[in-house]
Amino acid sequence: MKKTAVSTDRGPKAIGPYSQAIKVPGLMFVSGQTPLDPKTGQMVGNDVKEQTVRVLDNIQGILESQGLSMADVVKTTVFLKDMNDFAAMNEIYAGRFPAPAPARSTIQVARLPKDALVEIEAVVVLD
Repeated sequence: MKKTAVSTDRGPKAIGPYSQAIKVPGLMFVSGQTPLDPKTGQMVGNDVKEQTVRVLDNIQGILESQGLSMADVVKTTVFLKDMNDFAAMNEIYAGRFPAPAPARSTIQVARLPKDALVEIEAVVVLD
């Protein structure tokens, strides 16, 4: 199976030994995106709503760089620092995916990179 790394300035540069996304036949796996501004590399937002907007903008930028859209996302995993932020995150998230919404898991974690409040990864269909 051939895998191809995706790298674009439409999303933050990888800050470790990973790819922004990996394509395999029929699928693309987008690494967890935190609220880093791709232009500055700095964290954006002081609350989970602002951070969720930036995270989803990063995912969308990576997708669009490959000729894809949010409609192509089939599964996401949302990592929240505090599950009490679920409703606020969900309010932003719900407006970004056309129906049918992707399958999703949401998990509270002890800590995220750079102390982000939210991180989201995505699985995308390429067909």
